[in-house]
Amino acid sequence: MSPRHLLRGAAITAAATALLAASAVSPALAHGNGHGHHGSSDPAGPTDINGYRSVGYLMSDTPVTRDFQIKDLLRTGAIEDVTHINYAFGNVTTNLKCEITDAPGEGDARNDYLRLVSADDSVDGKKDKSNKHQRLAGNFNQLKKLKEASPDTKVLISLGGWTWSDNFSAAASTPESRATLVSSCIDVYLKGNLPQVGSLGGPGAAAGVFDGIDVDWEWPVNGGETANAKPEDRENFLSLMEEFRAQLDAYGSATGEDYLLTAFAPAGGWNTNAGGWTDPRLFDVVDWLNVQGYDYAGGWTGTTGHQGNLHPDGDHNWGLALDNAIGLYTAAGARADQLNLGLAAYGQGWGGVSVGDSAWQATTGSLGTKPYYEIREVGEGYFDPALGASWRFDATSGEWWSLDDPNSVTAKAEWLASQGFGGAMWWDLSGDYRNELGGALGDALRAAEAGPLD
Repeated sequence: MSPRHLLRGAAITAAATALLAASAVSPALAHGNGHGHHGSSDPAGPTDINGYRSVGYLMSDTPVTRDFQIKDLLRTGAIEDVTHINYAFGNVTTNLKCEITDAPGEGDARNDYLRLVSADDSVDGKKDKSNKHQRLAGNFNQLKKLKEASPDTKVLISLGGWTWSDNFSAAASTPESRATLVSSCIDVYLKGNLPQVGSLGGPGAAAGVFDGIDVDWEWPVNGGETANAKPEDRENFLSLMEEFRAQLDAYGSATGEDYLLTAFAPAGGWNTNAGGWTDPRLFDVVDWLNVQGYDYAGGWTGTTGHQGNLHPDGDHNWGLALDNAIGLYTAAGARADQLNLGLAAYGQGWGGVSVGDSAWQATTGSLGTKPYYEIREVGEGYFDPALGASWRFDATSGEWWSLDDPNSVTAKAEWLASQGFGGAMWWDLSGDYRNELGGALGDALRAAEAGPLD
């Protein structure tokens, strides 16, 4: 789920105590490091935040590309404002199975479980070693250590995304292929049976890392980055989700665990209706849906625009807004507590803009996307409370950025609480600045009336 166009209460543990001692002397190495938002002496994450969930996507490559380490969730205090982590992504390969490979563009085994993490970047301060005594390294090992330090934190493997959704259509096309796909995902991610590379991996090596599966098929019927889509996808998608639920429940009966099933759900009516996203069969099997709340405007719109406005801005941009997007699901019968509002820790930018105090202005072209930590202080900040939208404008450079900031995050959190929704979701945790956005969400949810989660 990289930025994409729409069309397309835990007890502190010994490990956590040790981490705090180590972090107290750690320098602020990157945008994600430094002081936590709340400054709590207990870095463990909550099961919920005042009856709401906060789901954060964590990209596999960000420890390398952004120097955002899994340990930073503890160092910044972000873990206190996140209840669930969606690890992105697992791939459905051309073999129509969940497989972890190290083939360029087809897998990320190196970051998943092969990369050796230094002591400074390790959750418990212990470096990875390449010997017969260690079978798991990389992000999977750090997630396992994170769960030891924060026992209530749940981690899901997120399958697909914008780039890796190309094989879903074929994998979901028959009862046999659906059963094979789901079984393979459970085998790799829940049973933890990884390909063995040297001393790393092997049967059960990643057991206990993941607590469920998040499906990011973008998009059934209409497709996304690839053309691998067909009209039958609607029925096959629903049947695939039912197969996931059945096999997860069966496996949970054997292990005594409850495994989560969630999905990343589209905002535009053309995708929701065509792909089966508003079918009650989907609501019957998922624990929740994370509804896309961003990329409503971008380089494709031709003007500046709000990429994640809470309420519609007149007729602009087909009337897209987060409240309308969520409304597609409640109108179809989804329970409010099954729905999370998507929030963005990045912005969409345009250049050559001369008018900064409103949207839908002329521009010389798109600046693409940048993480929040790079644009949080660009020019002057604006917030429109009627729209629930924030943006920044630099009159000198002509840059205009649509983004979520603490003002818009607070407004969206207050609105979701007033409507009884289940919570919010972030794409993605590495884009935040020292938990500035995550802390704003957590504070607003804690200040609201208690949420609907048990």
